[in-house]
Amino acid sequence: MNPKVSIIIPCYNQGHFLKETVESAVNSAYPTLEIIIVNDGSTDNSEEIAEQLTESYSNVALLNQLNSGVTTARNAGIEFASGKYILPLDGDDLIAPNYISEAVQVLEKSPKVKVVYCEAVKFNESGSKEWKLKPFSRQALAKDNMIFVSGIFRKSDCMAVGGFSTDMKCGREDWEFWIKMLKNGGEVVKLPFVGFYYRLHSGSKRKKTGSNQKKRERIAYLNKHHAAFFERELNGPLRFQRTWSKPYNNLMKWLGKL
Repeated sequence: MNPKVSIIIPCYNQGHFLKETVESAVNSAYPTLEIIIVNDGSTDNSEEIAEQLTESYSNVALLNQLNSGVTTARNAGIEFASGKYILPLDGDDLIAPNYISEAVQVLEKSPKVKVVYCEAVKFNESGSKEWKLKPFSRQALAKDNMIFVSGIFRKSDCMAVGGFSTDMKCGREDWEFWIKMLKNGGEVVKLPFVGFYYRLHSGSKRKKTGSNQKKRERIAYLNKHHAAFFERELNGPLRFQRTWSKPYNNLMKWLGKL
């Protein structure tokens, strides 16, 4: 019997993309799915479209909440979910039909694997391009994120680390989530095919969180909450020039200044 996978779709004013996103999930080759749309207080027609989707598809459910942010919406959907496995999927992105089935096969065979993801593409109305994701290692994860938010993982592992951090307001909360889940162990598998499509548009979150101020806030948050992880992987805190963190920390320790 196939274990259930819960696809969590937070949505804030993404009504014009939501139907396409949900249908990419509905069209998955994996047979045992529930799809949970979490309407995060949208002021457009997202709720109306979500209600239409629940009427069209028996495995689609809708949760409505006051606008509280994407991390709170994801957590609400995950808590409500009845699946063994979780796939967060933002309300404007898409997945390939074979992504879930291939990921679940890996997770079922390998209890040590905590996260499965895949190759990815960025796209908009003008076309698409490969999303060049760096290979995973814990030391690489200490310096940057290489796992998009739509990785697949066990609900139990997510709940064990408290879900997504709702007090992180400076963006890239998926990076911090993967640090929480993987810093103390667990294997990661990247499937060798394109299974995820990240939509680029004026409202894309990555565009909103790229300022130097947001980056400083993010680094401060990560250092505060995961100091032992960075000490182990980078010999000290994460720095603004992230790739130079470990050499700089090594130098500061050699000079007795850290």
